[in-house]
Amino acid sequence: MNTVLAAEAGSTTARNLTITLFLIFVAITLAITVWASRQTKTATDFYAGGRSFSGFQNGMAIGGDYMSAASFLGIAGIIALYGYDGFLYSIGFLVAWLVALLLVAELLRNSGRYTMADVLAFRMRQRPVRTAAAVSTITVSIFYLLAQMVGAGALVALLLGIKPDTTFLGMDADTAKVATIILVGALMIIYVTVGGMKGTTYVQIVKAFLLMGGALAMTLLVLAKYKFNLSSLLGDAASASGKGAAFLEPGLRYGVETPGDALKTFYSKMDLLSLGIALVLGTAGLPHILIRFYTVPTARAARKSVLWAIGIIGTFYLLTLALGFGAAAIVGGSEITAQDKAGNTAAPQLAEKLGEQFLGGDLGGATLLAIIAAVAFATILAVVAGLTLASSSSLAHDFYANVVKTGQASERQEVTVARISALVIGAVSIVLSIYAQNLNVAFLVALAFAVAASGNLPAILYSLFWKRFNTSGAVWAIYGGLLAAVVLVFFSPVVSGAPTAMFPDHDWQWFPLSNPGIISIPFGFLCGWLGTILSKESDEEKYAELEVRSLTGAGAH
Repeated sequence: MNTVLAAEAGSTTARNLTITLFLIFVAITLAITVWASRQTKTATDFYAGGRSFSGFQNGMAIGGDYMSAASFLGIAGIIALYGYDGFLYSIGFLVAWLVALLLVAELLRNSGRYTMADVLAFRMRQRPVRTAAAVSTITVSIFYLLAQMVGAGALVALLLGIKPDTTFLGMDADTAKVATIILVGALMIIYVTVGGMKGTTYVQIVKAFLLMGGALAMTLLVLAKYKFNLSSLLGDAASASGKGAAFLEPGLRYGVETPGDALKTFYSKMDLLSLGIALVLGTAGLPHILIRFYTVPTARAARKSVLWAIGIIGTFYLLTLALGFGAAAIVGGSEITAQDKAGNTAAPQLAEKLGEQFLGGDLGGATLLAIIAAVAFATILAVVAGLTLASSSSLAHDFYANVVKTGQASERQEVTVARISALVIGAVSIVLSIYAQNLNVAFLVALAFAVAASGNLPAILYSLFWKRFNTSGAVWAIYGGLLAAVVLVFFSPVVSGAPTAMFPDHDWQWFPLSNPGIISIPFGFLCGWLGTILSKESDEEKYAELEVRSLTGAGAH
């Protein structure tokens, strides 16, 4: 009886602590946002933070933008459930930065103003290219937003201690998840509409410090528990996972060998290759990362910010190894999936166990869980703000100002439209997220990467490096890659025909792979090439001007 009372007291304390910490973080970030709104006077302030951030500040903000709920919750969860195969996400997300640094960061900063479409439209007809870029940006952002909102929903049931048969404020676990998704959506809309890029950037910097601190503390506690002996940590993880030695070898989730079924084995290996291609190429096409390069005053600062980001993100992804294998060893696979089928709560559950062991009893567990959960919430809020800003900026600057108003819109009108767009995009994301709650958030982000690499990346690379490229090629590349990726995802096991699909009770899937990258990315490049050679339009003078600008920064805003 006393044990039950103590457990109830512990869960109440955890709940109160979590809510208090979360409210403190929200209060601080809202204060930053209100302060930033007073500094936001022009369109440059709203879209690019007045180009006033240093390389280090922007590197921290890029880290804050990139180390999303997918990284913290999703990768830790996928490693905890699938061991070696889960680590592929960490490797892919990190290597992708080298592509962004070497091919895109500096050239993009030199050539554009506010959005990715500024570079694409520089030597082409404005209206068709900017319309296509706006459609692509919004599609990629909504895929990415789904992952963050699903992460928020998974977190809340754990935080508020809502088990299958319990309620909180009259809500069961499912209702509480939906309520959280709506709350996170409302907060992100406030951050973007009030604070613009300045407010969003400062929120991301604060969050990057918190997330690195939280992940580092948990890693040290995991290693301390095993006296810094990695082999005993991995041994315990393998035995507690219920999968034995296979947990530490490739083939649990991807590249699975199915005896007697060569076709199924082939598809599984293709899925692994498809995932790898999407992860490595996706970052250089993500709109919310690309617009970060415009917030620095010089190309040198853009390069420096990517180097800082690589250092911060690289360290973080090394820590996810300890968090994932630590969760498998200390929490156990069955306990993780009992709380969340996709494993999205592995890191917070690990925090609770570590708190109990190192800080003493249920109160210690409640305290560490509350801190890590508040950090995870901070992560989600910061990333969704960045995504919403990218998509609303594209709608306002590319579509409204340059397509609808043909360049005649005032800065004030443009910023007003951006704020209205943030509201609409937020609402769409909230509705879609409610249906995607069965999916692992790292996996959802991999889909966003595939869509970005299929639609945006071919157009950006062709535009920067191919003299013959023209309007027709850009439009074909964006729509072709985008359509291929979205159609293949819609007819894949992600959406229907599988127990973990968005619609598990329906089955219209015919595409066997979970990630479309291996088909849709080459298709995007092919469409761009085909559209270009079928059109006679060519402006070599404009290309020469773009080349000089991209390499030297001459004439850049």
